[in-house]
Amino acid sequence: MGRTTRAVAWLGVFAAIVAAWASLYAGARMSGVDWVGRPVGPNMMPMETMGALFPMWTVMMAAMMLPVMVPALVTYEALIRSADGSRAGWLGVLCGYLGAWIGFAALVSAAQVGLLRLGLLDGLGAASSAWLAAALLLAVGLYQFGRTKAVCHGVCLAPMQYYLGRWRPGAFGGLRMGLGLGGFCVGCCWGFMALGFVGGVMSLLWMGAATVLMVLEKLEPVGRHVARPIGAALIAAGAAVAARAAGLV
Repeated sequence: MGRTTRAVAWLGVFAAIVAAWASLYAGARMSGVDWVGRPVGPNMMPMETMGALFPMWTVMMAAMMLPVMVPALVTYEALIRSADGSRAGWLGVLCGYLGAWIGFAALVSAAQVGLLRLGLLDGLGAASSAWLAAALLLAVGLYQFGRTKAVCHGVCLAPMQYYLGRWRPGAFGGLRMGLGLGGFCVGCCWGFMALGFVGGVMSLLWMGAATVLMVLEKLEPVGRHVARPIGAALIAAGAAVAARAAGLV
């Protein structure tokens, strides 16, 4: 595989990351919120329909998950050199991975619409109830200690084992493997996305922090040592929010 093709492929990935973050920043400015997700003027435009939310979440998935999947792409690239991997298969993995997250974007968009209609979120996608915020923090924190998280996290930490166990050549094979890897990644990281409803899904600060946490979880050997401390911190934060809501502090 020529160096030029490889360079173009990787430049495309990094260009997509930059474009996605730039689009989110521009969208936040147009919606009248600052980088923390707070209204900064009278022109604040809440997003309350599936037609508005799904594109936003799709771009958000590209911005946050493309950096997270870099280790999986690097691992596949090693198989281009040592096995019958191909650049078409590499692109298939990329498309399949993003496809899984776009499917999740549809689900979380529908969830946001439902929560908005129940009055549990405000127009910026932040919990209007401290009890909901506490419940989300506690649920995601506890999930960090669960068996499902451990299995999904293990696959994300060792994509080579996944490839070797489910190897399919070519573009279609890469697509299938990418969908599988994306599904495990959704299982590993959905909670960080759900926490957007705590701080507001329009908050660039939250998105940046969540992306950093997800990247750290995917890196060897760091990833094996951060998942549970993150969970403990989230549980502590949830307990503090609940205590405040109950008037105990």
